[in-house]
Amino acid sequence: MKRCQSSRPTAAVAAVVAAVSMIIVLVSGTAIPSAAVEHTFVVSQVNMTHLCKEMAFTVVNGQLPGPTIEVTEGDSVTVHVVNKSPYNLTIHWHGVYQLLNCWNDGVPMITQRPIQPNHNFTYRFDVAGQEGTLWWHAHDAFLRGTVHGALIIRPRHGAASYPFPRPHREVPIIIGEWWEKDLPQVDRNMTNGYFDDYSSGSTINGKLGDLFNCSGVLEDGYVLDVEPGKTYLLRIINAALFSEYFLKIAGHRFTVVASDANYLTPYSTDVVVIAPGETLDAIVVADAPPSGRYYIAAQPIQAPPPDTQTPEYATRGTLQYSSNSRNSSAAVMPEMPHQHDTMRSFYFRGNLTAGVRLHRHGRRHVPARADERLFVTLGLGSVCRHGGVSCKRGGNLQESIVVANVNNVSFHIPAAAATPILEAHYYHRLHAGAGAGDEQVEEEELADRPPRAYNYTDQALTPFGPEEMRLEATSRAVVTRRFRHGATVDVVFQSTAMLQGDSNPMHLHGHDVFLLAQGIGIYDAARDEGKFNLVNPPRKNTVLVPNLGWAAVRFVADNPGAWLMHCHFEFHLSMGMAAVFIVEDGPTVDTSLPPPPEDF
Repeated sequence: MKRCQSSRPTAAVAAVVAAVSMIIVLVSGTAIPSAAVEHTFVVSQVNMTHLCKEMAFTVVNGQLPGPTIEVTEGDSVTVHVVNKSPYNLTIHWHGVYQLLNCWNDGVPMITQRPIQPNHNFTYRFDVAGQEGTLWWHAHDAFLRGTVHGALIIRPRHGAASYPFPRPHREVPIIIGEWWEKDLPQVDRNMTNGYFDDYSSGSTINGKLGDLFNCSGVLEDGYVLDVEPGKTYLLRIINAALFSEYFLKIAGHRFTVVASDANYLTPYSTDVVVIAPGETLDAIVVADAPPSGRYYIAAQPIQAPPPDTQTPEYATRGTLQYSSNSRNSSAAVMPEMPHQHDTMRSFYFRGNLTAGVRLHRHGRRHVPARADERLFVTLGLGSVCRHGGVSCKRGGNLQESIVVANVNNVSFHIPAAAATPILEAHYYHRLHAGAGAGDEQVEEEELADRPPRAYNYTDQALTPFGPEEMRLEATSRAVVTRRFRHGATVDVVFQSTAMLQGDSNPMHLHGHDVFLLAQGIGIYDAARDEGKFNLVNPPRKNTVLVPNLGWAAVRFVADNPGAWLMHCHFEFHLSMGMAAVFIVEDGPTVDTSLPPPPEDF
């Protein structure tokens, strides 16, 4: 149960932008009392039929997407997870700060043991100091492809306190993928270096749309009914495993007002771009001729050749006016960017700056300088099978496994691991070369820089061959980095051309980061540090590192615990593009991680 509580903009859109820009303080009023919100998530398999094929899918409460959690800032949330599926799993509360509550972050063998089939687990967390759109999802074995849903945090003073005109209606828009595959098997395949699994389609709110059919019968698509002249707040979530997306609505524009539950300076655009893990809040004014029907189109983006080209499927729903709901005329299709137009994504993100927002601990400004600086490369490499040291590489799948890495180390927890990293850290049993008890785990510190410098964006490194083979060898370890409580940390993420040219949506659990700058090519501190936006950078929990480019972020390590930092492309996560950021306790009880809950 839940508590309810780039053409010239049109005149209506311009009015929205002007109104948003003028609202620079939160409206005062009677605060809604904090409440205890409780849900039960029953995870089970449900048969669904699409594209002429019936399959069992793992979902929550029999629905796809899963149930929306709606709360008010300051509420306490309890979610009872009942695992009736055949798989181990956890639920992660994506973007929730979990201040002093790392035990409930929901990451298998990082913060907890997975919930086994026919077992239950209860998550408890507060949503303090945040408002906007977040989401929840499984954090195991590709299962987030079907186990996910929205988490909406409304202002404590009600909708009248939004820093934009109160919308007529709020609508979650969840972009996903349709997989005619056993998703845990896909995860095992990718972990073992086999990459022949692809989705069969894309979805909007779980529906494939009329670009797909079964024996000539079109699939149902999502329909958004609107009233002329009204405004709608779209809470857009990318729950896809593999793709960043363009999203457009024919005949309409967006005013982007928030991302990752942080308000932005309003930005008017005819296309939004959203990567896996990200959320965007965008206002749409229903100001097109109401006699028409308008497609809502989502187009995947992929890196251009020489990057490997994979099947990518667009999808579309329909926006229609309620006064004309019986209209059966053909809908208008928006003109979509090309699937290889990665620069459109780059420029979209470059136009986003911070607006009015809540600030945890009252922090309103970017820290002026960093205490620690990391330069982290993101790419692919290989390790020898069966723990070997020497093997044939260059795509020899019999002897080597292609893995993803950060600074040339691929994150890997041994299958025999018995103790989650957070528990080992809390009880002081996490050490280099040794895990808890008798278990030996090779823990390796994430270095300040990669072990060797090279021309990171040289596209001659993308195909297998002599150029990349000299750099291909990678190590595997439990990759961690420890930070003093309160330290200000700069991380420059550098996408590379090593065996791929993908962008990389990097997500840090337990913290928001300031996106200071982004660029194409190789980061040069002497040249690029002067570009850092220290005035109004967007605050994010997931930052897209551009194709063959870089992104610089700054965060304050003020939330003690063991927090996963990883790429939100699921194949990159399965392959090891991750590390654990361990934030040490502060000097007081209020800055130290409490012991695990009694029923943990």
